Amino acid sequence: MRVAFIGTPYPLEEAPAPPLGLSYAAAACERTGATVTIIDYIVRKYCPEKLTKELDAFGPDVVGTSSVTLNYYTAVEILQTAKAHDPDIITMMGGPHVSFDYEDTLRNYRGIDVVVIGEGEETIQELIPVIRERNKWKDIKGIAFLEDEELIVTEPRELIADLDTLPLPARHLLPMSRYQALGYPVSIITSRGCPNKCIFCQGRRMVGQKVRFRTISLVVDEIEDILSYGWTRINIADDLFTANKKRVIEFCNEVRKRGLRFGWSAFSRVNTVDREVLDHMKDAGCDAVSFGIESGNQEMLKRIRKGITLDQAREAARHCKDAGMITHASFMVGLPGESRQTMEDTSAFAQELGIVYGYHLLCPFPGTTVRDEVDRYDLEILTNDWSKYDANRAIVRTSHLGPEQMEEFVFSFNDSLMAQWKDIEDLYWQGTLTGIDYLKVEGHYRTQLIYRLFNEDIIEGLPSMNGSGEPAEILADKLASLTGMDGGIVNRTIINLSRAGFLKCRPEDGGLKWYWTHNNRLDMLPVSHP
Repeated sequence: MRVAFIGTPYPLEEAPAPPLGLSYAAAACERTGATVTIIDYIVRKYCPEKLTKELDAFGPDVVGTSSVTLNYYTAVEILQTAKAHDPDIITMMGGPHVSFDYEDTLRNYRGIDVVVIGEGEETIQELIPVIRERNKWKDIKGIAFLEDEELIVTEPRELIADLDTLPLPARHLLPMSRYQALGYPVSIITSRGCPNKCIFCQGRRMVGQKVRFRTISLVVDEIEDILSYGWTRINIADDLFTANKKRVIEFCNEVRKRGLRFGWSAFSRVNTVDREVLDHMKDAGCDAVSFGIESGNQEMLKRIRKGITLDQAREAARHCKDAGMITHASFMVGLPGESRQTMEDTSAFAQELGIVYGYHLLCPFPGTTVRDEVDRYDLEILTNDWSKYDANRAIVRTSHLGPEQMEEFVFSFNDSLMAQWKDIEDLYWQGTLTGIDYLKVEGHYRTQLIYRLFNEDIIEGLPSMNGSGEPAEILADKLASLTGMDGGIVNRTIINLSRAGFLKCRPEDGGLKWYWTHNNRLDMLPVSHP
């Protein structure tokens, strides 16, 4: 059995990172004995012609992908294209969107054969060995498919009781060098589940309300495996890493005991941290914590079942500052009952905290309480165009506010940030910027360049090159000409990528042919796709 998983592209603004869910799914397939590849279009150019060519090269029996609502339509297009190209391919899709929108997906997009609902690893391990025997699909828990015109939804799959039974994510199948070049962290989980009841979140319905924990020693084993690829930064992607204080301290102690040195960040809640646990986290390498506070109005917090108080948020922010943590708070605009007053309350509270903060606009995703029970709330959902569910535009209204007023509030804040950024950029181009601000601007342009190289397959399209001087400098000159970007930034970026081993060249056609390496676990030999 040959299985190809497709990494569905999404915007640079969403901070592309190695796809964790897809890596777990690939590992589950490998456990069945299948030959598995990941064709990653998150950090490579996507087009249908390229997809079909790469599918032909690998020859899959099964093509699978996952998506969030933001890139759902692209994931659908990928599977539809695969099916049209080779009708014998079995196509499957998973992820949070289709787990709650499987009927519309299957009825509207007949190129998709089967949807994996919810937590998928055990489902995949049972499905893949019999996937060519359609008469056996009804016996597999946790899937949906059409039989003629009848929707078949099998018995729900129980959540995985022991997360230690999961294989490590198949990161070896990912083009890790590209992700490292971008500079974003790699994600891991130490637990699954969220005990909270926020009405705007899919989390607890996807992974359960009871938190299930992995054994700490196995988590740190995985971290050591990640570090062996050359990563220096990790994001703990648990819904609530600090759910259990004793366990957080145990994790930090294990990291220190093994002498591991890496930077890391985590998601938390303001009512689950204190100075003691933050000091432990800081001492073990954590330098950033993110809180979802959502509103600066206490009545609003009660309405959305957030389960926190403004005083708890104040105390958490103070503890983080005292511990020397970078602290980020996320606030949401467009929640049920939102009014100009509640937005002003949020603005005043965010400024009072004195930490880094930002706004998102409410997206009532499939599977959320606010969507399923919208008639109970002061809220109207204005569109089911999933491409607009990016949290950057208003797609709801309340009795007090329309989408225009919500966007005006958020965009005004963003414009003020952009004005500050423009001032910093001006100093950068004047050559007078120093310190952390210089590194921020340099990093911004570096990331823009690298993502463009990925998204346009620029390196892949270059012929073998000749010239006198350092090969990396010759390449940089060529790329500056092709992209129109500042030559100094391009030169520094390319030399850095070459020295790090993410870009290499080999003799070919009388010159040097540049390529992205796959990973540096061994000798960083290039891996073709597939």
